[in-house]
Amino acid sequence: MGNRGMEELIPLINKLQDAFSSIGQSCNLDLPQIAVVGGQSAGKSSVLENFVGRDFLPRGSGIVTRRPLILQLINNKAEYAEFLHCKGKKFVDFDEVRSEIENETDRITGSNKGISPIPINLRVYSPHVLNLTLIDLPGMTKVAVGDQPPDIEFQIRDMLLQFVTKESCLILAVTPANTDLANSDALKIAKEVDPQGLRTIGVITKLDLMDEGTDARDILENKLLPLRRGYIGVVNRSQKDIDGRKDIRAALAAERKFFLSHPAYRHMAERMGTPHLQKTLNQQLTNHIRDTLPGLRSKLQSQLLSLEKEVEEYKNFKPDDPTRKTKALLQMVQQFGVDFEKRIEGSGDQVDTLELSGGARINRIFHERFPFELVKMEFDEKELRREISYAIKNIHGVRTGLFTPDLAFEAIVKKQVIKLKEPCLKCVDLVVSELSTLIHKCTEKLGSYPRLREETERIVTTYVRERESKTKDQVMLLIDIELSYINTNHEDFIGFANAQQSANVTKKRAMPNQVIRRGWLTINISIMKGGSRDYWFVLTAESLSWYKDEEEKEKKYMLPLDNLKIRDVEKGFMSTKHTFAIFNTEQRNVYKDLRQIELACDSQEDVDSWKASFLRAGVYPEKDQVENDESVPADTFSMDPQLERQVETIRNLVDSYIGIVNKSIRDLMPKTIMHLMINSAKEFIHSELLAYLYSSADQNSLMEESADQAQRRDEMLRMYHALREALNIIGDISTTTISTPLPPPGCSIPPEPFQTRHIHDET
Repeated sequence: MGNRGMEELIPLINKLQDAFSSIGQSCNLDLPQIAVVGGQSAGKSSVLENFVGRDFLPRGSGIVTRRPLILQLINNKAEYAEFLHCKGKKFVDFDEVRSEIENETDRITGSNKGISPIPINLRVYSPHVLNLTLIDLPGMTKVAVGDQPPDIEFQIRDMLLQFVTKESCLILAVTPANTDLANSDALKIAKEVDPQGLRTIGVITKLDLMDEGTDARDILENKLLPLRRGYIGVVNRSQKDIDGRKDIRAALAAERKFFLSHPAYRHMAERMGTPHLQKTLNQQLTNHIRDTLPGLRSKLQSQLLSLEKEVEEYKNFKPDDPTRKTKALLQMVQQFGVDFEKRIEGSGDQVDTLELSGGARINRIFHERFPFELVKMEFDEKELRREISYAIKNIHGVRTGLFTPDLAFEAIVKKQVIKLKEPCLKCVDLVVSELSTLIHKCTEKLGSYPRLREETERIVTTYVRERESKTKDQVMLLIDIELSYINTNHEDFIGFANAQQSANVTKKRAMPNQVIRRGWLTINISIMKGGSRDYWFVLTAESLSWYKDEEEKEKKYMLPLDNLKIRDVEKGFMSTKHTFAIFNTEQRNVYKDLRQIELACDSQEDVDSWKASFLRAGVYPEKDQVENDESVPADTFSMDPQLERQVETIRNLVDSYIGIVNKSIRDLMPKTIMHLMINSAKEFIHSELLAYLYSSADQNSLMEESADQAQRRDEMLRMYHALREALNIIGDISTTTISTPLPPPGCSIPPEPFQTRHIHDET
């Protein structure tokens, strides 16, 4: 061989193959190699045995090679073999090598004639070989025999294609000379994946078995079916020679004698035979490796870069080092606290663009869900007037009152304020539910340590539950404070005089042209009336309009909000959308001939959000209670005009005062929950969580890695170091390589550009 740098190229690829095979991953790297393909009994195994000079491959009828065999030939003074799956064991007896190949094949494929793509790695050291790496693949077959699966032909074909389709793979196409070259299975599959013949080396076997008067001269001179790398003829031992244990060295001498004495081949005898084939393959593989080195190096570097970030946290991590465990525990608890705070307060990094999460969901509870729940508690008009009427009559007793009684106002207000407890407690429950989900998501980063994750989630969730009860107590206290004193001197309270004047006067809405919300909604209409359609809706303080699209140029309809209310609609059996309806309280058509229009959103959250927007526009939900006028006693409403005026006055006063209370509660609830629960939880995580973790379990059990994590870390580190080592080796070789042009071996066609770089042959 030429210089030492080039001699090391093939062992380098062997090292890479071993490194990636031992960690059970290919690293998505296409290493340069030679795949041996051919039909059954084409002589593939005999060619490989002639290279080694030993009988070591399984033989027999039918399909013998049932798993790919990666054969690494290494020039060495001593002669022995090693299997990657039998590390440290040297096989000196090559009959044992054959038995081991058979046993290892059966271990994966079973004793039937099935096949498997999992390779067997065999390394042969010998003074009689040149550095070479070949992959012996199962022979192509047409018909399933015995208990082989009926699709065995396609299974073998798929396996071959896994190897030969890669641009980095040279194809050694073995074809017997006593069959028509046009029917060669090997050349057919090579032509499919390498149509220009750039990667294919032809090998013609069984030249001594051709019919008398025929020869393969045109094929070997590369004239019949030309290949860029040409053809080389070999003569293997016959089955009789193999059965008689004919020595391979004697067979090689007989092969040389055949070529020198045959009239059709003697002029090219120096370019024929197994020794020349081995030398040629060594040269071609070495050149092929050198040609692919730049691409291989860049691929290794990109793989290394992609692993760098993931490996960073593992590189110096020693699982049993207490110092590392302490540091990791502190870092993880700190990271958990930072993640929790970021999800609550919001941050610019790692923003979820698919759905609301964390603080955004809590904000929606505060400013959409909670106000909506408060409005749902709005008094039923008839029922409220009935209660006010009873209160006035009961306070006056046997007397007929001349003035509107204060006590009736206070009694009704307190009854309405007490009703606020339920939505307030529901608001706390919703926030607790969101916090529990948030804690679970934040602990996902602790998944490497299952016990730590479990304890962290348990401790923080328990603390939130404790704060929940305190928060609910405080919320109840807020309601009790409102009940303790009815402040009729409040600046926003209308007072008796204004209440009497504003009787029968409806409240004015917000500024007429103020846009409250825009967005897409689906109008559900039966197919008979045109079917469901998506429109762009614009809700203002006075109307609901919908347009063809968001450009708002083509208006489809404008619906005034007067006398409109919202009601829930059950989701259809086949529908994936969530629906609510708008209807007119005076039984008028809302749109065309429809008494109500159904509007659909993609999620329940969108429905709740639209409902909250309608509330701001003064469109309230329908009451749940069904009015039953028949059950109302006849004396519920007095025809006394004076009593009616008193009822109306108190009704206006209650409306005004409850508005003040609602405004106060809507303002204080988020503040109370933030202070007592959310901010308190953040403080607890930062200052006390670590102490609770240490008291709940010892550090070793907390920082015990999951088996999956340990395996992943080991694989990642092995891969990382294999890539680093590979890059170092490639760097050394590429800087010491000197290439010398050499004419292409065994080929009468002119040298091609890719063949202009070969190692100088000293033989």
